[in-house]
Amino acid sequence: MIRTPFRDLAAVLAAVLLVVSAVLVGRHLQFTYGNLHVGWPPLYAHWGPHIGPGTPAALVVAVAVVAYGPRVAARLPWRALLGAVWGTAMAWTWSLALIDGWQRGIAVRLTTRYEYLQVIDRFQDIPATLRDFTHHILFHSPDHWPPHVAGHPPGATLTFVLLDRVGLGGGGWAGVWCITVGASACVAVLVAVRALADEALARRAAPFLVMAPAAVWMGTSADGYFAAVAAWTIAFLALAVTGHRLPLTGFASGLLFGLTCYLSYGLTLFAVIAGAALLLGGPRRTRPLLYALAGVTVVPLAFTLAGFNWWEAYHLLVERYYQGAGGIRPYGYWVWANLACTVLLVGPATVAGLRRAGATLLGPPARLTGRSPFNAPETGVRTDDRHGAPVRFVAALRRRVVPRAGWSGTSPDVRLALLVAAAFAALLIADLSGMSKAETERIWLPFALWLLAACAFLTRPRAWLAAQAALALLLNHLLMTGW
Repeated sequence: MIRTPFRDLAAVLAAVLLVVSAVLVGRHLQFTYGNLHVGWPPLYAHWGPHIGPGTPAALVVAVAVVAYGPRVAARLPWRALLGAVWGTAMAWTWSLALIDGWQRGIAVRLTTRYEYLQVIDRFQDIPATLRDFTHHILFHSPDHWPPHVAGHPPGATLTFVLLDRVGLGGGGWAGVWCITVGASACVAVLVAVRALADEALARRAAPFLVMAPAAVWMGTSADGYFAAVAAWTIAFLALAVTGHRLPLTGFASGLLFGLTCYLSYGLTLFAVIAGAALLLGGPRRTRPLLYALAGVTVVPLAFTLAGFNWWEAYHLLVERYYQGAGGIRPYGYWVWANLACTVLLVGPATVAGLRRAGATLLGPPARLTGRSPFNAPETGVRTDDRHGAPVRFVAALRRRVVPRAGWSGTSPDVRLALLVAAAFAALLIADLSGMSKAETERIWLPFALWLLAACAFLTRPRAWLAAQAALALLLNHLLMTGW
């Protein structure tokens, strides 16, 4: 019984050592060779202790969630809880962003020379611009796009163009859009966890989705908006595969996945999480596929008919990536330092939760059925093979999860652990690809939100919430983050 908290703390200590190593090695590489192109490795930031108008509000929100979050999440009616989570997530993100002040924290974030709002005037004729989009991706091309415009499909930029067309132009409104829509991602994760696992686990995860260090980068970053679209893709799919409101949910899931792929090339990896959701669905989980396939064709078809070639643009992006900082930043450092960024993004509670999720997947067969084993002894899986931990992991996962997925008797804990494992697998694929060297505290926001759900496995939630809040407040007050 006592070993479980010590194992949690050991996992957190290992994560701390990873971050410290990334900082020390990164500072050496940056100051000696200048090849990391970040100010405070491994984060895209620089040292700058400060307070701001958002400081008092951030402290109030943090204290309120730590003190009352678990109790409120357990007692509120479900729909009221979803509204409370969205509102509190917005309050937390707004207060953290305003620590840097209105101008630097929100209004100018999306107007710098790297960002989408720099090119709004070039979309006067949208179809013509889409047809010509790939001609401006490479550095040597005439009037090449800024880094973030070139690095994403045009759906990202087009969002802000359309906001401008309806009278919500400028960095302020763009920031409001990203924070408001981005905060809804927490609601989407809860909806999916409830549908695929159970409501009790969703309620336990709710305060941690709100009080996430990731909020430092959710406000204000377009990746927060991307995270929400991707999260609702999985949420609607989770509802569809469990038989809720077909065909609407199936079509909506496909439609949003199509949009996700035209917001960010890397978010095609959400197919891994979608696969896990499909695996965890009910006995008729394949029924929504036809509706989802119908929905997923809408956005790609519209862009293709307008003249934009997704595959051509992606290959040009890879070339552009290595023309810039991506060709200089060393893969050997970032392939593990990115994971240190992820630790800072999700916080110590998520590290402990991921350890428990792994133990749940590899635990004894008794865990397959019954209630949450938060305080159960965590003995390993015994196998007769002599090929080491990777073989034992795969064998245990096959026996415990794959044959029973979708069965009514499968433990909700195993279901949630598998969903979280799928998100972590997608993140690792992104890491190994080498296309995300640095800045992953922003780029990996869509994946990080699903890792936060692992916090549902934790006991003593207030202590862990306090650690999450402390990390977020320290990051935002000690560093001037680039996003």
